[in-house]
Amino acid sequence: MPSFVAEIAAASPEVTASYYARKLAFETDCWDVHASLAAGHCDFVLLDVRSPAHYSTSHVPGAINLPHGKMTTHRMSEWPADTLFVVYCAGPHCNGTDKAALRLARLGLQVKVMIGGMTGWADEGFAFEGSPASADA
Repeated sequence: MPSFVAEIAAASPEVTASYYARKLAFETDCWDVHASLAAGHCDFVLLDVRSPAHYSTSHVPGAINLPHGKMTTHRMSEWPADTLFVVYCAGPHCNGTDKAALRLARLGLQVKVMIGGMTGWADEGFAFEGSPASADA
């Protein structure tokens, strides 16, 4: 009798590879964002989609504050059409990243979610910064 783990057969390696390649097309993690920023290889725009008040208290260094409700065709035209946006919010309990990703995709823009958000960033031990600067200013 198989274990609870093995009672449903695992997917084939080909199906598994396809699944994870597709999943990674939608998301990145805090470590990859941090490593890219630290290396100066920032080929994406990092957007903090929380409120300006939360952003000013603490945010990921290099992030621009832009709540999903402010993502309009006009506002997003400030960046080239092929820009990759990486969005994050408070953490896994917050669906702000999902709303931002949906809005950006509906505007025809490339987007990935930084899984974990602020909680994930803190869990990795990465530093935050606070600033009154905001994209709404």
